Amino acid sequence: MSSLRLLPLLLSLLLLQVHLSDQLEDNKIPPSLCTGHPGIPGSAGAHGGPGQPGRDGRDGRDAAAGEKGQIGETGGPGETGVRGLTGDRGDNGGKGERGQAGECAVAPKSAFSVKLSEGHALPLTVGDVVRFDQVVINEQSDYNTETGRFTCKVPGVYYFAVHATVYRASLQFDLMKNAHIVASYFQYYGNWPKPASLSGGSLLHLVPGDQVWVQMALSEYNGFYSSTKTDSTFNGFLVYSDWKNSAVFA
Repeated sequence: MSSLRLLPLLLSLLLLQVHLSDQLEDNKIPPSLCTGHPGIPGSAGAHGGPGQPGRDGRDGRDAAAGEKGQIGETGGPGETGVRGLTGDRGDNGGKGERGQAGECAVAPKSAFSVKLSEGHALPLTVGDVVRFDQVVINEQSDYNTETGRFTCKVPGVYYFAVHATVYRASLQFDLMKNAHIVASYFQYYGNWPKPASLSGGSLLHLVPGDQVWVQMALSEYNGFYSSTKTDSTFNGFLVYSDWKNSAVFA
């Protein structure tokens, strides 16, 4: 009921507003004739959202070269790499220079065999050297018929042997090495009608310069004998050498 009473009032107010609006439109002043003072700056607006990415800019011009930097510290060794494949066989190298002459590969030799000649005067004094004066073999000239001594040139082990025909007197002699008695031999002669014999031998280790000989032991026992049918001999030869600097004897 009350709503119906207010309806005419609302319509009257609406018509009045329309009429006033038309009058204001007719009396409007152009904006160009209104020059007011600048307004007060407004407050800062809220931050806008991020814009879209811009396009790439053009390449810049090349800059001038900078100064050379200092050499850096040497780095530590890297890990060992994987072993590579075996390469192809290279070409044969050129012929090398001729080497120096090597040592002779021929085995060293030393041997002699001597005997007393028939009617040879024998020493009668103790300590005299028995000089076997007739050479059977002495290719290296290691035995001296003038002194009756063998002199070593090749170091090593030698074998020496003495064979004596004993006649008309007993016999005793020594095998000597550098004035030292190596072995002594004795044969008694009992006034027999035929000669007796006395033999002996010894292995000796010698170095160059060593000497070996046969020496009388007693003056009265000097029964060395030699004839056309029997001999007294002195023999020696190298068994093996001590040389180490040759591949043959290493």
